[in-house]
Amino acid sequence: MIPAALQYRRASSVDDALAVLAEHGDEAKLLAGGHSLLPLMKLRLAAPEIVVDIAGLRELSYVRDEDDHIAIGAMTRYHDLVSDPLLERHVPLVAHVAGTIGDPQVRHRGTIGGSVAHGDAAADLPAALLACDAEFVVRTRTGQRTIAAEEFFLGPFTTALGPDEVLTEIRVPKRTGVGWGFEKFTRRSIDWAIVGVAVCGQAVALINMAGTPMRAEATERALADGASIGEAARLAAEGTSPADEPHATSEYRRHLARVLTERALLQADQRG
Repeated sequence: MIPAALQYRRASSVDDALAVLAEHGDEAKLLAGGHSLLPLMKLRLAAPEIVVDIAGLRELSYVRDEDDHIAIGAMTRYHDLVSDPLLERHVPLVAHVAGTIGDPQVRHRGTIGGSVAHGDAAADLPAALLACDAEFVVRTRTGQRTIAAEEFFLGPFTTALGPDEVLTEIRVPKRTGVGWGFEKFTRRSIDWAIVGVAVCGQAVALINMAGTPMRAEATERALADGASIGEAARLAAEGTSPADEPHATSEYRRHLARVLTERALLQADQRG
């Protein structure tokens, strides 16, 4: 399908993008890698009056060591995360998950900030960042604020980002030497996950088990109380609300959550 008519603006800087957002509010949308926004526009599920292209803002593409955390610029592409030495050493879960997304073309174009800001519960990186207790830095024309990952995702494709804000940086606490695991089940290798699980230490985050990425709190409590991995994994689906669809019923998704959680926890135990 063909998107609705729109204005196109290529931002020359973050401040330039913020100025357009301040002027147009909800009628403006940011375009980063394009893998989230463009399909919605083609289906007329999104019809912004103006698209602000921030793909060229290299100032937002970086991975830096900031003492107790790793700072990742929002425009850093998946491909650049996969083999980054800082991530491989201090937050290997994020590097690994980035390498499982889509195909090489997607990984060379998609950005970590675009995935986070889109707020899709079926996306891999938001759940991995949730498991790592990441924080997101957002800017307006008048200042910036930091939002914890657990407070950022509000509902299906809904986040705490305001219409005049730009996500500029992801801050991930260092998890050097901490065991981690990642499992996802897809119909095809490049598809969105029917269900996925990201584990960092004893933190467990679920993909596509509710309207947002979510923590498997019952499993985490059981692990903290000394339960075995198998016992804790059997609680992974508690408190979830997975969709009931023709290719994966809600009960099947709950089964997958339990199985994949056990596998991911075993991986984390072996790596710890």
